[in-house]
Amino acid sequence: MKGTYLGEFEEVVLLAVAIRTGDAYGATVVDEIEQQMGRAVSLGSVHTALHRLQEKGLVKSEFGGATGERGGRSKRLYIVTSPGRRALEDIRQIRNQMWETIPEIAWS
Repeated sequence: MKGTYLGEFEEVVLLAVAIRTGDAYGATVVDEIEQQMGRAVSLGSVHTALHRLQEKGLVKSEFGGATGERGGRSKRLYIVTSPGRRALEDIRQIRNQMWETIPEIAWS
């Protein structure tokens, strides 16, 4: 497994996969990110991030059933692994800790 450092976009993609559990594939991850963040993202960048997350062992994938709307092709569905969940929890803890240590004067 590669290192588990996550860039901001990888973190966002991993969060979107967690939100869309059971229905997380490229297009739904794009939709989730665009809905949550209000910004456009490309399907290609999401696929690249999903591939990197899989290499790091933070997500795993399997093929879902074939659908007529996709010309009989199967969707590659992603789910967050235990290490992926731990990575998200660690990131949340670090961010919260850092937010709590900002002195009031920083906002003046």
